[in-house]
Amino acid sequence: MPESAVPVRLVVLYGGQSAEHDVSRVSAAHILKAIDTSRYEVDPIAITPDGQWLRSDATLAALAGGPDGLPGVLDAAGTAVEPQASLDPVRPGQQVVVLPILHGPRGEDGAVQGLLELAGVAYAGSGVLGSAANMDKVMSKVVATAAGLPIVRYLAVRDASADDAFISRVGSELGWPVFVKPSNMGSSVGVSRADDAVGLRIALDDALSFDEWAVVEEAVHGREIEVGVLGNESPWASVPGEIVPTHEFYDYEDKYVDGDAEMVIPADLPASVTAEARALALVAFRALRCDGLARVDFFYEAGGRGLLFNEINTMPGFTPYSMFPSLWAASGLPYPELIDEIVALALARHAHRTPHRRQR
Repeated sequence: MPESAVPVRLVVLYGGQSAEHDVSRVSAAHILKAIDTSRYEVDPIAITPDGQWLRSDATLAALAGGPDGLPGVLDAAGTAVEPQASLDPVRPGQQVVVLPILHGPRGEDGAVQGLLELAGVAYAGSGVLGSAANMDKVMSKVVATAAGLPIVRYLAVRDASADDAFISRVGSELGWPVFVKPSNMGSSVGVSRADDAVGLRIALDDALSFDEWAVVEEAVHGREIEVGVLGNESPWASVPGEIVPTHEFYDYEDKYVDGDAEMVIPADLPASVTAEARALALVAFRALRCDGLARVDFFYEAGGRGLLFNEINTMPGFTPYSMFPSLWAASGLPYPELIDEIVALALARHAHRTPHRRQR
């Protein structure tokens, strides 16, 4: 982070209006525990499920007593604030950086990023296009295919089109079992396995209750490999890690409720596969217009098709069970320094883009 007589004002947005509201509150709590408050003026702002912006008075009070006094989950209560006013500097010459620790729709999908662009404020992570393209699993697969990335076989469906003809296509083109996901959702919310046509109808009903688009993927019998990426125009990749789920697949409960899934970092892979995973992560990061930070997920079929691109998470979790900060710690970048790097990348991206924002 650039040295300055005036500390950077760090606005931490959390909560949000998606089904991942609670996950965001946990992520934000652990980010606040890691932030060096001697270098930043931290302002925690909660977004409630109904869209209100609230300054978290309780969190500010706890933060004043040191990181050990912070709870494991931030509350979503406080004093109402106007979004624009909450993003303004509070001192002359002060830089403002927003950490939008928001997961899922209306937070990670370009909606909040668009608001921050209009406000003219620096923010961590990808811009409007990168956020939207990666939040939508169908669109990310379209772009990944165009970029030459190996991907799993899939079919996309829009609510009313999930009819008998589509279900027949799933059986003939993908085979059973399949995995069904809302196209715009994360944290494995709404994801389920279907072993036959009856199960598929149930799974589609569930997925389409979260989004108007769903993606149906072939079942891949492989390992789940994840790579962290940091950077803007010249990104770099972490060591790969592996998720070993304890459930049938890495679902919401295994991630956040039971917390029993094992993270193996670095993943036990041949050196050539490790190098390929890191290289493909950078290809995906660039092709899908990412900036700042992201986690790129693969399946690995040893002895089969090798690495298969699954998806990119443009605002990965920062909970105690999250892979992203753990990957970077294993790569030589501990949590507090990771936050500093993310802030520096946000400021660099904002400075690079600002000269392009001019009228004719």
